[in-house]
Amino acid sequence: MEGTLYVIATPIGNLADITLRAQEMLAAVDVLLCEDTRVTHKLLKHLDLNVKTESYREHNHEAKVGRVLELLRQGSAVGLVSDAGTPGISDPGTRLVRDLLVEEPNLPVVAIPGPSAVTAAVSVAGFPSDAFTFLGFPPHKKGRNKFFTSAVEYPHPVVFYESPHRILKALDSLIESAPERQLCICREMTKLHETIYRGTAAEIKAALGETIRGEFVVVVDRAKG
Repeated sequence: MEGTLYVIATPIGNLADITLRAQEMLAAVDVLLCEDTRVTHKLLKHLDLNVKTESYREHNHEAKVGRVLELLRQGSAVGLVSDAGTPGISDPGTRLVRDLLVEEPNLPVVAIPGPSAVTAAVSVAGFPSDAFTFLGFPPHKKGRNKFFTSAVEYPHPVVFYESPHRILKALDSLIESAPERQLCICREMTKLHETIYRGTAAEIKAALGETIRGEFVVVVDRAKG
């Protein structure tokens, strides 16, 4: 095994957030695995890079593992990116790294760190951050109520993602389970229309109104006392 897998973080919105090391590595890999090649090509065009790309996402995971193993066993440098942020954080990249290491326990896996919506939101929330729990996306249906009742029971802040289609429902759930809890909700982080909302779930719901756009990162403060 001479190949190496590089897990490369890319901007979560503002393309200027690309790191120098990430840019250098994108230019150096033999193959770049992308969640959506169309999205990644926009970044590559911005950086004026010509890189061989292949699709890697949840639905083609089983078919792709063998292909990636073959590339690595041939000594290729393989990069892995998601549409935005750090691969493997609420992302199928976790499965790829896991399954590759099952087949090749000594496979070099190198992190090229950079932007992450989780840490960006925690950094501006103003809540204690010596410990926090990241929960990914809430379930769409089954287990959703349990998700929110459990989330407010942690002794430290909780962070999760939510889509514009379900953010109001998420706030309704938090109004029911923790009406007095303070939240920091970040919408469209690092993008032109970035907005940060602070207050209780009811206060933020009122501020959002009915026209909801963008992706959300929700930070729920720990319970007082």
